[in-house]
Amino acid sequence: MNKKVCVIGLGLIGGSISLAIQAEHEATVIGVDVDEQTLKLAKSLKVIHEGTKEVAEGVKEADLIVLSVPVTKTDQLLAQLAELPLKSGAIITDVGSTKTRIFQTAERLQELDVTFVGGHPMAGSHKTGVSAAREHLFENAYYILTPSPHTNPRQIIQLQNWLKGTKARFMEMTPDQHDRLAGVVSHFPHVVAAGLVHQVEEMEKDDPVVARLAAGGFRDITRIASASPEMWRDILLHNKESLLSIMDQWLDNMNSIRGFIQQEESEAIFDYFARAKTYRDGLPPREQGALAPFYDLYVDVPDHPGVISDVTGILAKAKISIINIQIIETREDIMGVLRLTFRSEDDRTEGIACLRREMYETHILD
Repeated sequence: MNKKVCVIGLGLIGGSISLAIQAEHEATVIGVDVDEQTLKLAKSLKVIHEGTKEVAEGVKEADLIVLSVPVTKTDQLLAQLAELPLKSGAIITDVGSTKTRIFQTAERLQELDVTFVGGHPMAGSHKTGVSAAREHLFENAYYILTPSPHTNPRQIIQLQNWLKGTKARFMEMTPDQHDRLAGVVSHFPHVVAAGLVHQVEEMEKDDPVVARLAAGGFRDITRIASASPEMWRDILLHNKESLLSIMDQWLDNMNSIRGFIQQEESEAIFDYFARAKTYRDGLPPREQGALAPFYDLYVDVPDHPGVISDVTGILAKAKISIINIQIIETREDIMGVLRLTFRSEDDRTEGIACLRREMYETHILD
């Protein structure tokens, strides 16, 4: 019997989950989205089999329902699903970056013969929209599942089987644990990055040259500040308690280093950076974590007409896609540097091999 899957929200994540499910299962995927053009595009790209703008129509008789929308909208959808005649035994999951509040809302489903298991695939891309969806987006990434303590283990296994095509690494934790850990390694770094940008913006009012100096490394380390303001507003409000606690710890940390500087405690300052370096250097360098990784490659290039087209031509001939290219330095009589951003670690590794065969020097900054 052909199974039925409903994916609500056809962006990068929802589209990629749909493709991964289709790679492993003979299931009919119904897409639900408020945008008619997105539905048409998703169907033309074979991301879904059928599309509708109506939630009730999409979830009718669905064996699996995937909520791939912002966390605030997920709350609304869970409340809506609690009022609909869902198929007995159906599994409902989401992809949100926060879990505690969503888990509380999902308790409304308890009176129905369905199971909700929270989910958070920790992978992404620099591109957005259903056109960027790809089957292997989540490969080797952590996929966090947050079931209720009362969830039948068989239902959790069924959900993992549904998501087998993602080739992700599944990990179970409580909603509270998820929000604490995601808060410190994903949510709070976005706050810090935005804060650094605001600080430079304020300084620019008195000394405009600071913007020129921020064009290099500063722009790189604050890259995540360019993420969707709407999305991060909702995430921060949903993860309020965890973030307030993390911020208190951060302020204590900053006050400590401030004291070291004020008192000129050189050994304490050295130890502060030495401990950070040791711990940071010991983190897994090639694993996907809570923040989407950037697969950047730096290529030394001579100051010569046509060198950029030569580099991109070498990669194009090998059918390796790059999603961004930046000229970091080009001054007369010195070597310039190109920063190329690839979709995956495999693409970057293959790109390095191709460019080095053509005598280009390449570098990776870990």
